[in-house]
Amino acid sequence: MEFRKTRRIVTGHDASGKAVVLFDREMPPKQRSAGGNAVSMLWVTDEFPVNVDGTGDRGDRATGVPPPAGGTIFRIVDFPPTKPSEGHVDHDKILTAMGIDPATQGYMRHANTHRTKSIDYAIVLEGEIDMLLDDTQIRVKAGDTLVQQGTNHAWVNNSGANCRVAFILIDASHPRAWDQSWKP
Repeated sequence: MEFRKTRRIVTGHDASGKAVVLFDREMPPKQRSAGGNAVSMLWVTDEFPVNVDGTGDRGDRATGVPPPAGGTIFRIVDFPPTKPSEGHVDHDKILTAMGIDPATQGYMRHANTHRTKSIDYAIVLEGEIDMLLDDTQIRVKAGDTLVQQGTNHAWVNNSGANCRVAFILIDASHPRAWDQSWKP
């Protein structure tokens, strides 16, 4: 499946303090998972409050799924339709590839189940996708939004067509719920 580039425009200030466009270019997606998801990394910060005086490209860096400590991530993810399972999946290997420590995870309902110490804002731009929680699932479609508060989840595209989602992740405190040992 071919994925689209995402046009990203970043504003800032010139030396005299005038508002200017710093970057205006198409961001190519990068393959990030065994399932074929493609990610267009748009912006990453490492601090809060965010220093907005810089002129460097904060979208030009590799990072895992979670945001940096005290930081944020803004990305677009293209989810191709899910393929049938091909046998055993090494869940720890998938989590490590996502930049997630397997020891921080909870109940594993699906091979892509994970949780991040973040608040995530998701906006479905096109298509539809299922979000699996510990014992429920919800279908979201183009125009729907989701606020996720450090919950255990997996994204599964059973729709038969590509699904495109914008994600903004903001580092958060450790959820108390993670200290409980919920099992189905």
